[in-house]
Amino acid sequence: MNEYEKFKNECAAEVEFQGASKDAWRAARNFMDTVDPLKYSYHFEWLGRPIIQYPQDMAAMQEIIWSAQPDLIIETGIAHGGSLIFFAAMLELNAACGGDNDAEVLGIDIDIRAHNRAAIEAHPMSRRITMFEGSSISSDMIAKVHEFAKDKKRILLVLDSNHTHDHVAAELNAYSDLVKKGSYLVVFDTVVEDMPEDAFPNRPWGKGDNPKTAVWEFLESTDRFEIDKSIQNKLLLTVAPDGYLRCVKD
Repeated sequence: MNEYEKFKNECAAEVEFQGASKDAWRAARNFMDTVDPLKYSYHFEWLGRPIIQYPQDMAAMQEIIWSAQPDLIIETGIAHGGSLIFFAAMLELNAACGGDNDAEVLGIDIDIRAHNRAAIEAHPMSRRITMFEGSSISSDMIAKVHEFAKDKKRILLVLDSNHTHDHVAAELNAYSDLVKKGSYLVVFDTVVEDMPEDAFPNRPWGKGDNPKTAVWEFLESTDRFEIDKSIQNKLLLTVAPDGYLRCVKD
């Protein structure tokens, strides 16, 4: 065992201990409940585009991309495009380190606003990015995405659009087959289930009706995926508890 492997083993033990700490989780929950009403996640950018994510989750996504080496990253939900730019940038770095030079990013959104599309298309990372406008769960879009992905071997799937149980469940049923052993399916905003009852007064999702409930239901119907608890135990501050799903079977 080399020194790096020793260090990784030490970290794994520390992360497991950290994940078992009720005090650590309580502190993380208190922090998130305090800053979420202040729109904490809205205040970060990646290469000039708003990313609307916790920085901790983006660090986790970088690690996943490095380990999985995807040739296609599919994300539902585009908003300002910061995540698409981030994913494209990570694929550029992978290519510079000997990875796939032709790896791509596909973004899907029911409403890509003109100013966001223009900014994404004008960005230096845009050469890797394709955008489809329409509902991610329509039969036409599902067929279109599968056609786009048909020659890809290592797909990373990220769900971050409509956060209702039914919508996320439909996305999981529509696209999870694209993810193969060794890659990940990441469902963002599962944290909705853990937030105060009144956190989303003007949204159609909330406790009992959100991405986490859809993930739990999905995992009851498949043995292809398992929750990678080591990621949330490492992050503590994450919008995706129980949302980092590792594919363990083709």
